[in-house]
Amino acid sequence: QVQLVESGGGLVQPGGSLRLSCTASGFTLAFYTIGWFRQAPGKEREGISCISSSDGITYYADSVKGRFTISRDNAKNTVYLQMNNLELEDTALFYCAASRWVRNVQAMCGTTHHTYWGQGTQVTVSS
Repeated sequence: QVQLVESGGGLVQPGGSLRLSCTASGFTLAFYTIGWFRQAPGKEREGISCISSSDGITYYADSVKGRFTISRDNAKNTVYLQMNNLELEDTALFYCAASRWVRNVQAMCGTTHHTYWGQGTQVTVSS
């Protein structure tokens, strides 16, 4: 069964940290560009960080640059999103997505048309 599963979400205070995981089963994640997306209530889904398949090139949206770090462990078929200094505005449902044939990581984050999607994990930042 081909699927992506996100985990690691939760409730955190402003300034806190979380690490999200995106684990693939049924396919080899190493061959895919991976993106983290989020969708807040009433807003469109947006790409916030993406990482290339082969050379580890990364992209970050301005809203998370300097606070979030994307990484991948191909041996574990997993991509991570380390989120530090979380803000109230980061509250959203976070998804990971995988696509094999994309022009670059910015293009990956710029569209929601991807081959595989996870079911999402909720991140709530609240005091």
